[in-house]
Amino acid sequence: MSYEEKGEWVYLVVNVLTYGLYLSIILGGAGSTPLAEVDYAPTMLWTIGIGIGLTIAGSIVFEVAKPSDSVKADARDREIHRFGEYFGGTVLAIGMVVPFIFALAEFDHFWIANGMYLAFAVAALTGTIVKLVAYRRGL
Repeated sequence: MSYEEKGEWVYLVVNVLTYGLYLSIILGGAGSTPLAEVDYAPTMLWTIGIGIGLTIAGSIVFEVAKPSDSVKADARDREIHRFGEYFGGTVLAIGMVVPFIFALAEFDHFWIANGMYLAFAVAALTGTIVKLVAYRRGL
C-alpha cells in the first residue's frame, strides 16, 4: 500500500468519525431546543480542528506502524489524486447549491453553516472513496 493510499484511508475514517461526532453532539444537545437555536459554531470548529489533528497523527502512526517502500508520489498516485479531487470538487459544487439557496432565502445561520459543513463532508467522503477504488481497481 502506497503512502498516499494509507493517507486516504486515514482521512476517510477521520472524516466519518468527526462528522458523526459533530452530529451526535448537536443532535444530543438539542433536546427540547429547536435545532436552529443550538450553539453549533464552537462544536463545528472543534470537530474540524480535531479532524485535522487526527488526520495528521493517524497518518504518522500508520506510517510508523507499517512503513511504505517510498513516500514519494509517482505518476499513478498523482493521477488518482487528480481524479478523486475532480470528482470530490464536482460533488462539492453541486452540494453548495443548497446552502446558497438557504442564504438567498435568509434561513438561520445554523442551516446555512450546517449545509456547508455537510457539503464539505460529503465531497471529502466521495473524493476519498473514488481515490481508494482507483487504487484497488485502477482508473
